[in-house]
Amino acid sequence: MNRFFIITNHSKDPGLTVTNSIAAYLKDHQAEVSIREPRGLGAARHTGPEEVPEGTECILVLGGDGTLMRAAGDLVTLGIPLLGINLGTLGYLAEIDRNSVYVALDALLQDRYQTEERMMLHGDVWHEGKIIYSNRVLNDILVIRDGTPHVMSIRNYVNDKYLNEYRADGLIVSTPTGSTGYSLSAGGPIIAPQAELFLLTPLAAHTLNARSVILPVESRIRIVVGPGRDNTTEHALATFDGESNVPLITGDYVEIRKAEKSVQILKIQDDSFLEILRRKIR
Repeated sequence: MNRFFIITNHSKDPGLTVTNSIAAYLKDHQAEVSIREPRGLGAARHTGPEEVPEGTECILVLGGDGTLMRAAGDLVTLGIPLLGINLGTLGYLAEIDRNSVYVALDALLQDRYQTEERMMLHGDVWHEGKIIYSNRVLNDILVIRDGTPHVMSIRNYVNDKYLNEYRADGLIVSTPTGSTGYSLSAGGPIIAPQAELFLLTPLAAHTLNARSVILPVESRIRIVVGPGRDNTTEHALATFDGESNVPLITGDYVEIRKAEKSVQILKIQDDSFLEILRRKIR
């Protein structure tokens, strides 16, 4: 491949020092390179599909796992593979670090790479019978209490059938890729990222027997916000990959299913998931 588009988390590459160095290296090797213009915070960090030049063969994402997740959600419809270059500390998705950047670029230029398909989630937020927000995510969708610390009631349905109710601070629905994210810190299991399934993990559940639940990928999951204490109105948030926060109240719900498209993640190194996992968690 020789046509690249670069997306950079500017807080991790001030002045685009690393970005410009990568672009210069690729151009010196007769590749075509475009760099996304510097952005601000919030919604400005997102990249529209129309910004990616036609014919782009690879999108280089400089930053960390969060930057790569954002790019995946923004650009999955293009079907262009992504390679994450980690400019932070710990990263499961962005496998290339500063020390291996140019080895990885040589591999791309010489077509020495592998492509992994990673499933994504599609979530719809419902309020008073209408969808008020929709989005795709690579890692997870979280329903969590809002306001002062308290336990909330979360009712779960799978394919329109009642599954269970958690009394907890929240509930995480994650992909296998997301199993090494927030779900892991909440005590959830680690799942190989090539798998296709849903992982439900309660957050700080207030029962001793609350456990994660694994569901088949064909499932349609509905998470309903229950009533607050003394049957008052509960206030919660639906969070998509740690970015978009949508307010919820009692009776609102989030419907989650497998997204129609999967994201393509490039792998340069031959390390297996288990080898990467062992290195990350030491």
